[in-house]
Amino acid sequence: MRTKRFNLKPMDSEEAILQMDMLGHEFFVFTNADSNDTNVVYKRRDGKYGLIEPTN
Repeated sequence: MRTKRFNLKPMDSEEAILQMDMLGHEFFVFTNADSNDTNVVYKRRDGKYGLIEPTN
C-alpha cells in the first residue's frame, strides 16, 4: 500500500474540484473553508461531481 501525506488547504468545493481536475484524480480531500471540516469531492460515474461532508 502506498502512503501519501499532505497538508489540507482551506478552500471551497469549487476550488477543490479545480485542484482535483488539474491533478487528474478521481477524488480530492480538503478542509472546507466555511466549516473547517475535512471534506472530499469526487467525480461520479455520470460525469458530475459529488461532495462528502461529515455529520457531527
